[in-house]
Amino acid sequence: MVCGFSGLGICRAGGGIFGDKNIFMSLKKAKEVLKQEARAIKKMSGRIGKSFENAVEMIASCEGKAVVMGVGKSGLIGKKIAATLSSTGTPALFLHAGESLHGDLGVIGKKDIVLIFSMSGSTEEIASVLPALKRLEVPIIAFTGNCASLLAGSSAELIHIEIEREACPMNLVPTTSTTVMLAVGDALALSLLEKKGFNPENFASLHPGGALGRKLLTTVGDIISRTGVNPVVAETDTVKDALLKMTASRVGAASVIDSSGRLCGYFTDGDLRRRLQQHEKNIMTRNIKEVMTENPSSVGPATLAIEAKEIMQEKNFDNMPVVNSKEEPLGIIDERDIIREGI
Repeated sequence: MVCGFSGLGICRAGGGIFGDKNIFMSLKKAKEVLKQEARAIKKMSGRIGKSFENAVEMIASCEGKAVVMGVGKSGLIGKKIAATLSSTGTPALFLHAGESLHGDLGVIGKKDIVLIFSMSGSTEEIASVLPALKRLEVPIIAFTGNCASLLAGSSAELIHIEIEREACPMNLVPTTSTTVMLAVGDALALSLLEKKGFNPENFASLHPGGALGRKLLTTVGDIISRTGVNPVVAETDTVKDALLKMTASRVGAASVIDSSGRLCGYFTDGDLRRRLQQHEKNIMTRNIKEVMTENPSSVGPATLAIEAKEIMQEKNFDNMPVVNSKEEPLGIIDERDIIREGI
């Protein structure tokens, strides 16, 4: 199979039922849909104003959580928006409007705020849940295309999702409307993120299993505690003693300590190779102090792994010693160990 239109990921098999004309028509339609939805988002960006600002203030000052509601395609968009809010510092959950009528309203607390997404604003499920929400006395922010709907009239704040028409040729299938809803939801979440001063460290704490979480949370101490590698020799030992320690640890380096146990030098297999290339005599029996790197660069266990990686790349190191506050060696951090962590 050869990809004929890689830009849109449209593939064509040689011959078959997919002729050039059909592919051209599909490509043309795809571009029309993308342009129409892009235009709708651009127009929406020019329409949002005070009501959007009020909604941000209401959610930011909410002492509880944001409960996002909807049904159908709008409900699916609501699920994504709830997830985005939660991951960016605004506690949120999605509650299906239909399910809420059968006991699930119990998740809504007195300090919560409710966000309802519905283009028509008058579906049976939405109409049925509004009286219950009124009894709970929770504020409602409506995201709807119908400013005259029951939902709009029941809301404390209204965000008008205004579109000219759906991308569907019959103007029926939710397409442009859901795209604009999604974009408005993202705008809401990121406006709240900025207002709350949500930073990468906050994001990482909520995504400990993700790539960013690993980059911003994993420390050098975390890695060396798992590898358990800490080859150490005394400054009175020989190169052979260091080589034996390095071979046993498989890290290709050894920390050298003075009589008080503090790091005073570092010796790597690269140092050994360079000495051998220079045909130094009796290298194995020489004192490690004579050939080690004195006052080597080191990091502490609290150093982020990503920072240690950047130091090693800048200095062209493969590894480096890790020391405590007393300059005592705790282990060796290797670039390969950091890479294995997904950093």
